[in-house]
Amino acid sequence: QVQLVESGGGLVQAGGSLRLSCAASGSTFSINVMVWYRQAPGKQRELVAAITRGDNTNYADSVRGRFTISRDNAKNTMYLQMNSLKPEDTAVYYCAAPSRWDSSWSDLLDSSRSPHMYWGQGTQVTVSS
Repeated sequence: QVQLVESGGGLVQAGGSLRLSCAASGSTFSINVMVWYRQAPGKQRELVAAITRGDNTNYADSVRGRFTISRDNAKNTMYLQMNSLKPEDTAVYYCAAPSRWDSSWSDLLDSSRSPHMYWGQGTQVTVSS
């Protein structure tokens, strides 16, 4: 099994930056894809960014150019560098990892195609105007 713990959330002004971390433990060798989701109150969960063990990445259009996902496989840690933050970025951010090795972006967008997902507990990001 895999355990995920997020950290790095906080309160920042619009235009500021935050760096989120997600530390993985347990059977980390079984994980290829790691992702960041976010969920704002009253809104659907949104897939933010994804990265593979080989550093292939993808981003939601809403964050592309502002956020950078990365990982350090030796440390079993994934990061999300968030720059030029906007109030609409306010949400709880979750790291997650599908158990399926070859999960695609489309798979991750559709929860029915990612039935076995490891989840962190989330970290709050609040961006003030």
